[in-house]
Amino acid sequence: MTQQNCPCGKGSYIECCEPLHLGAAKALTAEQLMRSRYSAFALQQIDYIVQTTALGQQTALDKEAIAEWSKQNQWLGLEVVNANEKLDKTHAQVEFKAHYHDGQKAQIHHEVSHFVFHQQQWFFLDPTVDMHVTMKQPCICGSGKKFKQCCAQYL
Repeated sequence: MTQQNCPCGKGSYIECCEPLHLGAAKALTAEQLMRSRYSAFALQQIDYIVQTTALGQQTALDKEAIAEWSKQNQWLGLEVVNANEKLDKTHAQVEFKAHYHDGQKAQIHHEVSHFVFHQQQWFFLDPTVDMHVTMKQPCICGSGKKFKQCCAQYL
């Protein structure tokens, strides 16, 4: 039996993103987390998408919409354009292009994503989640800092 290629393009799934999806390993970099999230979309691992989003954003995610988008597209490949792992002590940025087919034609989702390192792991900062957080409230990432002093500038 041949090993399945990882949707993110970095080798076999069993050695690449599967340990992250199963919770047996944590992403060591923001790029690795972003790659594993792409693979999770390709493989409909919706719980992983939720668990790797900033802690304060998880309850606001529309799991049904995420699952539907994940299922209705054929995921063709991932291209990492640039990864800046050190925006500051706890934030990183990854620019990527996710290639997929929507049933009508091939599409490219080009995004610059931001990530935060908290409690020894990386989390995605989802700019599409409407949080109604004021600048003086605790940050959505759970750092204990005020939002304006932590993740606000990346959303």
